[in-house]
Amino acid sequence: MTNQLSTHLQSIKAETLKQWLDHNQAILVDVREPSEYAAERIHGAKSVPLSQFDINQIPVETGKSLVLCCQTGNRSAQAAKKLLTNGVETVINLEGGLNAWKQSGYATQININAPISMFRQVQIVAGSLVFVGTILGAFVSPWFLILSGFVGAGLVFAGVSNTCAMAALLAKLPYNQRGQS
Repeated sequence: MTNQLSTHLQSIKAETLKQWLDHNQAILVDVREPSEYAAERIHGAKSVPLSQFDINQIPVETGKSLVLCCQTGNRSAQAAKKLLTNGVETVINLEGGLNAWKQSGYATQININAPISMFRQVQIVAGSLVFVGTILGAFVSPWFLILSGFVGAGLVFAGVSNTCAMAALLAKLPYNQRGQS
């Protein structure tokens, strides 16, 4: 089944996507989280976050190619596989994601009032918890060091599994839900 999926999962470069969008030949779906989408996106992209991914939210237009994008191309590839396993015949992934789009010199829509990126939010919260746990462990009780150890273990798990429970929780906060369309 994996070979069948990979034959229908196609990748395109930013240059090709630009031509398709200029000629109204593609529907672009951004699978990043709402806060990421709100901060910066390719003009015309529709938001369908991977964390809330629903095949019924994917816009379909006859005669247009369905292209998925994210920041680097990894999450959009995951979303593409979900679509392929649910019967969508052909899905196209933007190779390199938004980063490749910008490296090719193409414009993006930027909202300077959008929430900070999920990655930075995780860094701030995790760093704060480790700092507080260490200070409390040094000056109040060594038992508070468990907090720092717990956060460290969570970060290791996130790196190994490519999932982040803290990011999933932060994504549910109201200010991270802005910008979804």
